[in-house]
Amino acid sequence: MSDAYVVGDPDGLSPLQAELRDAVARELHAQLALRAERLELADVPEVAYQVTLRIDELLSRWIPSRGRHSPA
Repeated sequence: MSDAYVVGDPDGLSPLQAELRDAVARELHAQLALRAERLELADVPEVAYQVTLRIDELLSRWIPSRGRHSPA
């Protein structure tokens, strides 16, 4: 991964896509830190669930009328 990608060069992504990418990356980083940098196959459903929650949180800020959350 290039430094430009890490520091926010969106590589032609829309602002929403760039935020989604960043949210997924942050959650994966957090999950790997919790799991000693190793992701077992049995952990994948829980990691996917946590990524989904992170995306839901992000989307609720972008599209306030889409769900149970209020805008941040």
